[in-house]
Amino acid sequence: MAGATGPGAARGVYGISVAADLVGMGPQTLRLYERRGLLEPARTEGGTRRYSERDLDRLRRIGTLLADGLNLAGVAVVLDLEADNARLRADNTQLRAERRENVPGARPGRGPRR
Repeated sequence: MAGATGPGAARGVYGISVAADLVGMGPQTLRLYERRGLLEPARTEGGTRRYSERDLDRLRRIGTLLADGLNLAGVAVVLDLEADNARLRADNTQLRAERRENVPGARPGRGPRR
């Protein structure tokens, strides 16, 4: 998923109506996805939902998965697996970097010399 990145990507700036328009869904659909635990938009002190660019990316991904034939339970599983995969890849990258730092003669991107 070509996601929004950067420090502002997680900042909730869009109200529910604008977010719904941007992703081509109805506001009730966004509320349903929140109730089902598929996303968790930020809230103002007054309780108003605020959707970020990352939330919009996630909503688009949900729409794609639904269009591919998954039900909401299947979408939840896929989203959890994608998040786990991303976390494991990040951990793997970090461990490889640490290993290169700690192995004498290690070459970046290639592992230790033989």
